[in-house]
Amino acid sequence: MFLILNGVILLVGERFRRRAEVRAVATAHGTYDGSEFRRLDTLEFKEAFVIGVAQVLALMAGISRSGITMVAGLVRGLSHEDAARFSFLLATPIILAAGVYKLPDLFGPLGNGIRMQALLGSVVAGVAAYFSVRFLMRYFETRTLTPFAVICLVEGIACTIGFGLTGHRF
Repeated sequence: MFLILNGVILLVGERFRRRAEVRAVATAHGTYDGSEFRRLDTLEFKEAFVIGVAQVLALMAGISRSGITMVAGLVRGLSHEDAARFSFLLATPIILAAGVYKLPDLFGPLGNGIRMQALLGSVVAGVAAYFSVRFLMRYFETRTLTPFAVICLVEGIACTIGFGLTGHRF
């Protein structure tokens, strides 16, 4: 159900960003030359704070942290590329803090026998994250969140039907 909700949020965000009010916010704060999109460096502290707080919605299973923060950025007049950049920047301290928080477990008795696997997994995850972010930044130079919304809707509907047919209770 939350995947469906996530898809709806992404679609509504895409539709909302085209509204005149959003363009007015972008124009009032300074846009890129000849563009309708606001510059990332014009984002005010309180707006950045609200976009960061939007991440709280990602605590619900199926809600994309990156998607929800990108939608919040789009609503403030950012381009897809700048909204994605800001979303990825917001993730960095959270991921770093989570890693630091788990380091004592890895170097304590819970880490016996898995330290090398954890190190290798971390390196592979870091490389994959780098290439994923690089691809997505290029993708969002010219494209929208709509394909991600459709995927969430299709997967959410398929899971809901699948769980219903197999008798799983929600």
